[in-house]
Amino acid sequence: MSNPSLPLPSSDRADVAASLREALLAADFTADGLLELLGAPAYAALARSETVPALRATRGDGALAALVRLFLLQETVPHARVADVLPVDALLESRWLAGQGDELRATVDVRPYGGPDGEDWFIVSDLGCAVGGAGGIGSHDEGVVLGVGGASTTLAGITVRTPVDSALDLGTGSGIQALHAAQHATRVTATDLNPRALEFTRLTLALSGAPEADLREGSLFEPVGEETYDLIVSNPPFVISPGARLTYRDGGMGGDDLCRSLVQEAGERLNDGGYAHFLANWQHVDGEEWQDRLRSWVPRGCDAWIVQREVQDITQYAELWLRDAGDHRQDPAAYAQRYEAWLDEFEARGTRAVGFGWITLRKSGAAEPTVTVEEWPHPVEQPLGETVREFFDRQEYLRTHDDAALLAGHFKLADEVMQEQVGLPGAEDPEHVVLRQHRGMRRATKVDTVGAGFAGVCDGSLSAGRILDAIAQLVGEDPVLLRDRTPAQIRLLVEQGFLLPVRA
Repeated sequence: MSNPSLPLPSSDRADVAASLREALLAADFTADGLLELLGAPAYAALARSETVPALRATRGDGALAALVRLFLLQETVPHARVADVLPVDALLESRWLAGQGDELRATVDVRPYGGPDGEDWFIVSDLGCAVGGAGGIGSHDEGVVLGVGGASTTLAGITVRTPVDSALDLGTGSGIQALHAAQHATRVTATDLNPRALEFTRLTLALSGAPEADLREGSLFEPVGEETYDLIVSNPPFVISPGARLTYRDGGMGGDDLCRSLVQEAGERLNDGGYAHFLANWQHVDGEEWQDRLRSWVPRGCDAWIVQREVQDITQYAELWLRDAGDHRQDPAAYAQRYEAWLDEFEARGTRAVGFGWITLRKSGAAEPTVTVEEWPHPVEQPLGETVREFFDRQEYLRTHDDAALLAGHFKLADEVMQEQVGLPGAEDPEHVVLRQHRGMRRATKVDTVGAGFAGVCDGSLSAGRILDAIAQLVGEDPVLLRDRTPAQIRLLVEQGFLLPVRA
């Protein structure tokens, strides 16, 4: 269904995009409107690239049903049915629509997308490519531009959303990250190797009523030269593959070199205090710890938080992306040949598995930056941007406070932290105590009874040292010894977000 050789809608007619937006909103062609019309099962099926339930739900004569068939399901719709809803003549002239006799069809996929504060946005992408990643779009087109998939929403969710002067969306695709950035950045620059993607970004921004971005064609950081930014975001073509077959997903460099290059070069493009957020794949190589591999990517002067969310062995990984391109539905011999090529590539590099996750940098300028590399495959609460910002703030606090300063500090227990006591039924004392978060990363950590008691009374009013002195008196322990052995546990609770530093 996608065809990168087709002419795109004109991006020069802002008035047409504005009138189309007004018509779509008037017909309730929004994320909430779709959910109400289609119902949850059919709406969820669309995210899996399954259209049959939605086709069944749009058999009626309503305006919204017509728009869903036209822009989401890529069905032809009678001219007369659309003319009452849309400015058809202007859309035909600007190539948003094309005519086929008495029927009309959309030239691009237009999909409602709900913004973080309830905004009604629209993502424009190639036909049949609204859902990317492992959704199985089955496209072999080199220049195809995808819409919003799980990776896109993950990146948008983890990005720190403080107001900034300048933001860079590197590898913009259909423009979802640039659209988010436009809400809190004065200036947004968006780049892509594929010029078609830049046009789609322009359309996405215009149809969503967002400010225009500075669009630049080129690879990686090349289009921006020596310019620096307060925020950098990138959902790059991170797939580790034998060759750059598909621009939208394959990096074109050996192994995980593209992701490594992006991360390493980001340090010089960040302003002091700025953040860079990346999604990435990385190799697990024989004879090397994957954590060490990623630590070596972190540029000088940057704190980093790297979270591995998933690991696949090389056969699972190859199968995932072969299916993504629809190769499993093609000639079996060609499929086997491509599968062999992936395994040959991994064998040559000593790769036994591939990790996926997110990488966040903060330009701290610290002489001894904090680099945290962890595996966390468990559910988290999105959006995580504020959690990410608070994580780096706490790292800065811990770096600048020795044990004496820590004991003089004041802390409060984070919201929605619960205590669980684990032990045999009827036992007088628990075997151990678990603190569990119900927000953000939703972590759980074991603490001893002193740690649990300390956390439980932290409300910001007393210093850590005074609380420990009271606990020592209560349990009959030497307060000096307790002050000596407890800071390490306090540091862990602060690092993981169970305790938050407060000003006295």
